[in-house]
Amino acid sequence: MGQPWAVGDAEAVSARLPLVLTALWAAAVGLELAYVLVLGPGPPPLGPLARTLQLALATFQLLNLLGNVGLFLRSDPSIRGVMLAGRGLGQGWAYCYQCQSQVPPRSGHCSACRICILRRDHHCRLLGRCVGFHNYRPFLCLLLHAAGVLLHISVLLGPALSALLRAQTPLHTAALLLLPWLMLLTGRVSLAQFALAFVTDTCVAGALLCGAGLLFHGMLLLRGQTTWEWARGQHAYDLGLSHNLQAALGPRWVLVWLWPFLASPLPGDGITFQTTADVGLMAS
Repeated sequence: MGQPWAVGDAEAVSARLPLVLTALWAAAVGLELAYVLVLGPGPPPLGPLARTLQLALATFQLLNLLGNVGLFLRSDPSIRGVMLAGRGLGQGWAYCYQCQSQVPPRSGHCSACRICILRRDHHCRLLGRCVGFHNYRPFLCLLLHAAGVLLHISVLLGPALSALLRAQTPLHTAALLLLPWLMLLTGRVSLAQFALAFVTDTCVAGALLCGAGLLFHGMLLLRGQTTWEWARGQHAYDLGLSHNLQAALGPRWVLVWLWPFLASPLPGDGITFQTTADVGLMAS
């Protein structure tokens, strides 16, 4: 008999489906972006220096984006392989009947992952994995660099899209921005015009979504909260700005935003957490 959280082949495929769909969406946007840049009304011509700077920035952003995606997916935030037997004696510990195990404070069971997650924040639907203690840092950096990449693409394609829209009537412009697929299927726009509008729309919407997520989780980071604790107004683990940043990002919390593979070990283990009450007792 396997572990309670062991999954079968069908369930494993189902768990990977969100990641596959997200990868297919990213590939479709990438192909359409390549079409716009090569064959369609791409960005205005740049000088040698500007082109070099654009290429350097794009390379930096893509390396950070892909590196953080890899770290996020490789890091296991669950209790799998963590020795918890005999440790569930402190305040805040609970018993999970699905996992048949004691679980530490701030942990929670995820019905999608079918296992308890250490310092569980939420389940990321786009990547098909929970955000917890061990992968919260790459998740935050992923939001930052995803927003940067999408915003960069939007800025590059903005002048071409603006020129296209100025040549259309207001109704045609609104339809192209809101319903580009319908405009393509009805023959109102060319394939290049559709690709330009679709890629720009997708990138602007994605940048806004990632930016909003980064602002929200940045607020939680500064407060030392998870999404679950924020929703319930709990502030038991808010130990001050510096401690909160180091607890989630490690001692080199300033530099980890710039390179995903920088060593910055987390000070805790995801099992025991210092609370404001503990700090108060130590101070007295």
